[in-house]
Amino acid sequence: MLRKTLAALLLGAAAINTAQAADASLTIDIPALQVAEYHRPYIAAWLMPEGGREVTNLALWYQMDDKREGEKWLKDLRQWWRRSGRSLEMPVDGFTGATRAPGEHRIALGDAFSGLGPGEYTLYVEASREVGGRELLRLPFSWPVTEAATLKARGDSELGSVVLELAP
Repeated sequence: MLRKTLAALLLGAAAINTAQAADASLTIDIPALQVAEYHRPYIAAWLMPEGGREVTNLALWYQMDDKREGEKWLKDLRQWWRRSGRSLEMPVDGFTGATRAPGEHRIALGDAFSGLGPGEYTLYVEASREVGGRELLRLPFSWPVTEAATLKARGDSELGSVVLELAP
């Protein structure tokens, strides 16, 4: 009996580890805008559990230079700034980087998802552009996943398509 119970516990733990070791990626499309004065957008991507306050930062793209002048505009990513940004010392190794040119940009998220507990989460992607607009997209999902899922949202102005791919 003890041997069967131990085997069941080990199989259950293996199933949980497999589910939580899912492969995840995020694709963010930055549209090419035909405007007189174009500036690359600042973009932040983060996860939050439903009803929680913990933030898992995934990406932050902003103007990085030796004088660190680009940091003063991070507060224009209003939702991200209120939830996480104002408490961070920039740059943060692992998720900050320079602004990106128009086009599709893919981020592997395996490590960021490995520490998530089971539950309901929302992925947020926020963009803000100088002499432009601001946009926030949300993708709710359940974790861990039991089968492959592709979640999509589409922006109206500053963001194109945002795609979250999850696979067990």
